[in-house]
Amino acid sequence: MKRRAILLSIAFVLLIIVATWYAYRKMAETSGASAAPTAVTQSQHVQTVNGETVVVVTADMQRASHIDVGTLSASLVDPERMVYATVIDLQPLFDLRNRFVAARVEREGAQAQADASRAQYERSHVLFEDDRNVSQKDLDKTRAIMQTDLAKLESAGLAQSGLDATLRLQFGDALASAATAPASDLISRLLAGRACVLRVTLPANYGAPAPAQITVDGLEGQRISARKLSASPQSDPAVQGTSYFYAAERDVPVGTRTTAHVPSGGKRTPGFLIPESAVVWYGGQPWAYVRTAVDHFTRRYISSASVVDDGFVVTSGFHASDQVVIRGAQLLLSEELRPQGITTQCKDPPECDG
Repeated sequence: MKRRAILLSIAFVLLIIVATWYAYRKMAETSGASAAPTAVTQSQHVQTVNGETVVVVTADMQRASHIDVGTLSASLVDPERMVYATVIDLQPLFDLRNRFVAARVEREGAQAQADASRAQYERSHVLFEDDRNVSQKDLDKTRAIMQTDLAKLESAGLAQSGLDATLRLQFGDALASAATAPASDLISRLLAGRACVLRVTLPANYGAPAPAQITVDGLEGQRISARKLSASPQSDPAVQGTSYFYAAERDVPVGTRTTAHVPSGGKRTPGFLIPESAVVWYGGQPWAYVRTAVDHFTRRYISSASVVDDGFVVTSGFHASDQVVIRGAQLLLSEELRPQGITTQCKDPPECDG
């Protein structure tokens, strides 16, 4: 009887172990089956279709996020030529400007003193001629003072003219005129760091006047508009050609060597205008989203583009029938780059912060 009781106890323990293992296995299978659909749902936001990355956004979500599309407009592209450009150091310009301002103040003071001494001499001369009401000695003294003040005025004028000539020899007429003017919007923007000046060298065989407007490549690859100031009196020692000064409405570090895009004067080619509102920047390059299906959006690179006031004009990569996202493109980029498979405990992740 004792042996039988022991065998029954062992059998009971084994039965409990087997039952526990079976229950654990069933729970694991159930958990895996319920997790699989969640993973599929999360991965459906970004897919790969025909080798392209596609962001999937339902029609309801598009309306809620105010995502709008528009058809591309036809445009014409001026053929371009790439040339070298360098951001110049403007500290010598500012130093010369400060010296010029001081020289102008000194000249104005000398002018006032010369006018006063001339008036005094003329009064003394009238009195001397009127029956010698002043002595010859006093008349000679006022004449000497007048001549001294006139000499100082001439010296101050020469100093001011010399600084003006130095400015024009180093920085050309446009920058020199701005530096010597009592007030200049260009100088104010340069001093505030809201603009920079580039020396752009056109090749000797360019065969056309320097264009009034060009674009240059910024540090992040974006195009920056620049307008011509004047010819540069000094050439770039590293590049052969004719140099011009251009002002760009963005601060770029001094000494930066970049590429400028100038019209080549060839035949204009047809293209499509991508509005500025449709452009998103990623990796230092411009992109635009195209709606390829009702709820599918694909990001395309804006290559071989010309910068215009309203955006970019492209000649490849886009077609007349393409529907480009003109509002909400940044939301699509954020959705595309959002890490997949990450869940949150609330429906609106930003509200979970804090």
